[in-house]
Amino acid sequence: MVAFLYILRLKSGGLYTGATTDLKQRYQDHLNGRACRTTKLDPPEKVVYSESLPTFTDARKREAQIKRWSRAKKEALVAGDLDKLRRLSNDSIMPIGRQTHGLPFVEHGIFK
Repeated sequence: MVAFLYILRLKSGGLYTGATTDLKQRYQDHLNGRACRTTKLDPPEKVVYSESLPTFTDARKREAQIKRWSRAKKEALVAGDLDKLRRLSNDSIMPIGRQTHGLPFVEHGIFK
């Protein structure tokens, strides 16, 4: 079953990283304050980045990896600035999964 790693931009300007098997529903849960304490207190403005991965386990591993990154590194990923991401990394591991920027999967009509 396909799963997703996602990053939300919060109203405070912060970033929230998570993983799910249903990105549309999870985003709605965040908007409605039902997903977690963080987004209940600091609601999301939009999904700014997502990757599709083959399994939920893979998505959780990717989430754990990104949560260890600096804010600058996360912002480079969100911006799609792979050169900056490489410079900020101690290694040259590139992002995995299918990457989308801005509202994900618009072509499929999930976020209209």
